[in-house]
Amino acid sequence: MGIDFHGQNVTNAAVKAAKDAISKSCLIGLNEVCGFSQNNINENVFIEVTVAVTRPEDVKAEEVAKCFPIGNVKVKAIRGGLKTDGLYFTRFGDKDDSIEVAIAGVKVKVKIDGR
Repeated sequence: MGIDFHGQNVTNAAVKAAKDAISKSCLIGLNEVCGFSQNNINENVFIEVTVAVTRPEDVKAEEVAKCFPIGNVKVKAIRGGLKTDGLYFTRFGDKDDSIEVAIAGVKVKVKIDGR
């Protein structure tokens, strides 16, 4: 889950949600089990990110993809998330009195022996 408390920016909320999702996982063992190295990991790891936000058309997918240090990353934004009451304070960058909340799901696939 990612929250943009001020500014009502769904991309910021989506980036925070993606970072939150990957902070709770670890891909340790890919080198040992799959034989990946720093030289071939990007061509063998495929990451699919789905972010749910109130305005999916405003998500900058390339910004969300930057959260992932390895792999071929595809980002899909869908309608969802949450817009709730917040504080309206222009010095914080607010456009209105709402808070944007995003949810992210991350799927990792690996290619082993050309499959």
